[in-house]
Amino acid sequence: MRVFSGIQPSGELHIGNYLGAVRNWVQLQDQYECFFCIVDYHAITQDYEVQELRDRTLDMAVGLIASGIDPEKCVLFVQSHVAEHTELGWVFTTVTPLGELERMTQFKDKSQRQESVLAGLLNYPVLQAADVLLYKADAVPVGEDQVQHIELMREVARKWNARYGAGFFPEPDAKLTQAGRIVGLDGQAKMSKSLGNTIGILEDTEQIWQHLRPAVTDPARVRKTDPGNPEVCNLYSLHQHFSTDETVAEVAEKCRSAGWGCIDCKRVLADNVAATFAPIRERAAELRANPGELTEILEAGAAKAREVARETMQGVRERMGLLPA
Repeated sequence: MRVFSGIQPSGELHIGNYLGAVRNWVQLQDQYECFFCIVDYHAITQDYEVQELRDRTLDMAVGLIASGIDPEKCVLFVQSHVAEHTELGWVFTTVTPLGELERMTQFKDKSQRQESVLAGLLNYPVLQAADVLLYKADAVPVGEDQVQHIELMREVARKWNARYGAGFFPEPDAKLTQAGRIVGLDGQAKMSKSLGNTIGILEDTEQIWQHLRPAVTDPARVRKTDPGNPEVCNLYSLHQHFSTDETVAEVAEKCRSAGWGCIDCKRVLADNVAATFAPIRERAAELRANPGELTEILEAGAAKAREVARETMQGVRERMGLLPA
């Protein structure tokens, strides 16, 4: 089975990226043929600084490789290095109904924040469909918030196949990640770097502590002596990812009995998060000290991706009546 997944170059990975996607990718690369893509074309649908985009793309590559994405086991590349992504994206706009794009939940949410809605935001899911179908992927590991986009990919594949070639594109399935939606340190919104409610996986213990110290916990615990409910505390859910079973049980017991304050709980969590990512920070430092290695990895990945992409587009052009180049 072939798997495709992409991630925007938001800079250094944060724990939401890691728990929601990257940790799962590391496991998938040992089971399936995997294509993992840093989707920089998707990142330009909003305002950005040119040099920052370059830096963030490289930082994302560093984080992925340091986290265990192995170029010997999968294909890791940058979206803009494979021109066929945008070519197929345009092809798919010719079979995608406008109404389907306008009903996308993420488009509705993001367009309300823009004074002038750009076409790139509307067509974002079409390019996503091209990203996946270009490699004829069978499955896409995603969180629940992306399932609607997978449904659109399936519809695009059906419409193109019905018009130009039955069975050419598979209808990919959503492969839901176990972590699901990772709530940010504000206790409300999904963890997002733009909202400032994240912890970077390459940050040291003190930086992690500075993020966790003001983080929202159980609102019922006004004083240290107030008993709490760990089930409604977002930090308790993070303990379940970064602490041992014994520590998780201790956190729950001391929260309910007011055996310690939230600040004590946060300190333990900060130490455990830092310890979890210590090997990743070390590997990231090695990659940054040798930028040539990173460049070679991305170039090799793009070359492998282009082989598959060119073959797909040759079939697309033939079936659509486009002259060969």
